[in-house]
Amino acid sequence: MTVHIGAKPGEIAETVLMPGDPYRAKWAAETFLDNAKLVNEVRGMFGFTGTWNGHPVTIQGSGMGMPSLSIYANELLKDFGAKTLIRIGSCGGMQAKVKIRDVIIAMTATSVSTPSLEIFREVNFAPSADWSLLSAAVEAAKTKNVATHVGGIYSSDVFYDERPDLTEQMTRHGILGVEMEAAELYILAARYGARALAVLTVSDHLQTGEALPSEDREQSFGDMVDIALHAAFPS
Repeated sequence: MTVHIGAKPGEIAETVLMPGDPYRAKWAAETFLDNAKLVNEVRGMFGFTGTWNGHPVTIQGSGMGMPSLSIYANELLKDFGAKTLIRIGSCGGMQAKVKIRDVIIAMTATSVSTPSLEIFREVNFAPSADWSLLSAAVEAAKTKNVATHVGGIYSSDVFYDERPDLTEQMTRHGILGVEMEAAELYILAARYGARALAVLTVSDHLQTGEALPSEDREQSFGDMVDIALHAAFPS
């Protein structure tokens, strides 16, 4: 048990999927895991552990933004022995070729700042995904015939951004989508010698203004979770 995770020793699997929304964690656990058990509900941030194809898996909500994710990722890695963390979440598309419902597999994550900024000071550390997870996720997406894009994303500090100039430059430099957590996740995985990946569903688009209706999200998010699980446990 830690300050933010009330699980007992042995209740957290080495492989953890991390949606931002705790209720998405609940949905994913009930949909994809066998014998899912609630192992954390501190501050309403649900975590469940069960099995997928016989493999132990935990699905733990991370909250919104890098500071919140940093709390849970640190505790999972330091105190519970997690070895693989995969973010499953939504993002905003930034390129014309990226469509609503497409999946983005994040090779790198650009940011203005992260909770780890004070450690690096003048160094512009380049956080990136684990190659074994990334390549397995790409293969899983091909098998499922899901429209997928692989490349860089932008992890923003804020949801209501008032920097159109920054968005323009990110788009100009090929950034596929924007979300709020992956950069810090990749940094922490590097620090602790763990594996990390972000698999994201495009739920809205910064260029077109399109947004995925809430009633259509479940199936699209299901593809993302399935890809993440196959990435963690390739056949």
